[in-house]
Amino acid sequence: MVAPLSAWPWEHLGIFKYILYGPLAAKAWYSWMYEDNILKDLWCIHILLICTLRGFIHQLWSSYNNMFFLTRNRWIKQQGVDFKQIDDEWDWDNFIILQAMLASMACLIFPSLNTLPLWNLKGFIASLLLHVTISEPLYYWAHRLFHKPYLFIHYHSLHHSSPVPHPFTAGHATPLEHLVLCTVIGIPITGSILMGYGSTAMIYGHVLVFDFFRCLGHSNAEVVPHEVFNKLPLLRYFIYTPTYHSLHHTEMETNFCLFMPLFDALGNTLNTKSFELHKRITSNSGKNGRVPDFVFLAHVVDIMSAMHTPFALRSFASTPFCMRMFLLPFWPLTFMIMLVMWGWSKTFLVSFYNLRGRLHQTWVVPRFGFQYFLPFATKGINKHIEEAILRADRLGVKVISLAALNKNEALNGGGTLFVNKHPELKVRVVHGNTLTAAVILNEFSKDVKEVFLTGATSKLGRATALYLCRKRVRVLMLTSSTERFQKILKEAPVDCQNYLVQVTKYQAAQNCKTWIVGKWITPWEQSWAPSGTHFHQFVVPPILPIRRDCTYGDLAAMRLPPDVEGLGSCEYTMERGVVHACHAGGVVHQLEGWSHHEVGAIDVDRIDLVWEAALKHGLKPVSSVNN
Repeated sequence: MVAPLSAWPWEHLGIFKYILYGPLAAKAWYSWMYEDNILKDLWCIHILLICTLRGFIHQLWSSYNNMFFLTRNRWIKQQGVDFKQIDDEWDWDNFIILQAMLASMACLIFPSLNTLPLWNLKGFIASLLLHVTISEPLYYWAHRLFHKPYLFIHYHSLHHSSPVPHPFTAGHATPLEHLVLCTVIGIPITGSILMGYGSTAMIYGHVLVFDFFRCLGHSNAEVVPHEVFNKLPLLRYFIYTPTYHSLHHTEMETNFCLFMPLFDALGNTLNTKSFELHKRITSNSGKNGRVPDFVFLAHVVDIMSAMHTPFALRSFASTPFCMRMFLLPFWPLTFMIMLVMWGWSKTFLVSFYNLRGRLHQTWVVPRFGFQYFLPFATKGINKHIEEAILRADRLGVKVISLAALNKNEALNGGGTLFVNKHPELKVRVVHGNTLTAAVILNEFSKDVKEVFLTGATSKLGRATALYLCRKRVRVLMLTSSTERFQKILKEAPVDCQNYLVQVTKYQAAQNCKTWIVGKWITPWEQSWAPSGTHFHQFVVPPILPIRRDCTYGDLAAMRLPPDVEGLGSCEYTMERGVVHACHAGGVVHQLEGWSHHEVGAIDVDRIDLVWEAALKHGLKPVSSVNN
């Protein structure tokens, strides 16, 4: 039997739970439109505004925590927040709805709350004194009580189920616990009002400061410098730190306080390691931290997908990217940030995960997809990529893999520019296209006898054509350059050359049901494909799936092994746990310990070898057919 007040009554409503704010919004709107005294129901607007500000505070703290390029040297726990924790904490803001309901009831029962003055300094002083003398000790003893077996098992264990502290963890608790928190936060406000010192500013200030410190305590990045406590030793007993509260989550019989460690000291529950651990973490904040074994060097695709990052919206980044209407209001801001990044920025860390004790990170070149096609921008882009490679080399990174446009043949020869310029590199530079080719080629059914290939003379196109002709598959290579075609033809074994056929028009493939798209094709060009065609593709961005009588493959990708840890964001449009094949190619290169660079032309003889190595290490192909 479920314990009372251990589950939220609206937990199955999903996004529709926000309809519960509807009556407040409707009442405020009605008063504004149809009543003479618009101040009568001003409390509705205040409650909605406070709820919005509370959500904003939590979001700001979440964004800061997920700005790994700022916080990586001050992490308390080194593992990342995984998909399970994100899903568990998805409805972290349930408590805001609960407290909005309770505040609405109070305003309806006590109409005088709507006539409070805007400001009263005495109210701030009174609320602070009541917080220290009543709320702090009340929370301390209630918290200790929630660690008793019955209450912990049925209630408080939910809060402690999050392995990595995060600001959203502060709201991840049961209704009973949040009712207790309502009492804790409400006593100073109620007391100040009863004393005659209440004010609107005091209510706003107390609630928002309360949330600010709750988020601070559940941050996984230490923000309080230890020098503050060196100069003011007693201050450490009056304000807690993220390190202090994190010890409560790892060693649960200590550090029970709300915000003031003084009460742990009085209750003999202060963890003796608290202050020393805090000093050690903040003292090491200037160092580089743990060196990654593998780096995937990505880039931004476009302005809308730029918001698909953990530090923008954690929940959105944990699902495959797709266009959402709520992103549109943020477009102008993101556009301005893009301009700032263009003028002043450097490669930064955006996500990470651990695989078999090895740290894998994704760094992002601060350039958007369209910028790669601007002739005057290529020099700057190559400079960013080169600096990232040299930085990885200095740090001791073993493998760095180049994503999509970062290895564009016209930009840097698939990475050869950097390897030739810096022959002393210890870090292995990998374009990952060998595994990309392997993924595409292993999608084919064994009975395929003919394929149509666009982008036929590109790096991947060349490798695909040479591999398939060896398998006695006829390849219709779409290219207007006879010179490039002949060059590839000469690379094929003599007895296989007749399987490579140059074509110059899409009409040549009107009877071929297997298309490999390596160059973007228009809807009109797709119309030449016969009904039942499957479009395999390695083009960025993917082609538009307009043919209902055909099927479309996604970009080449592989699923990471199941023992990956701390992965909590999706790679562009990929499903959870799935990465682009060029990313997976770098992972395989690192796991195998190969000492060569994988740049320039694809070694066709290594395609099967790389594929088998990927499967050996637990990476799996992804079914990529979308009807």
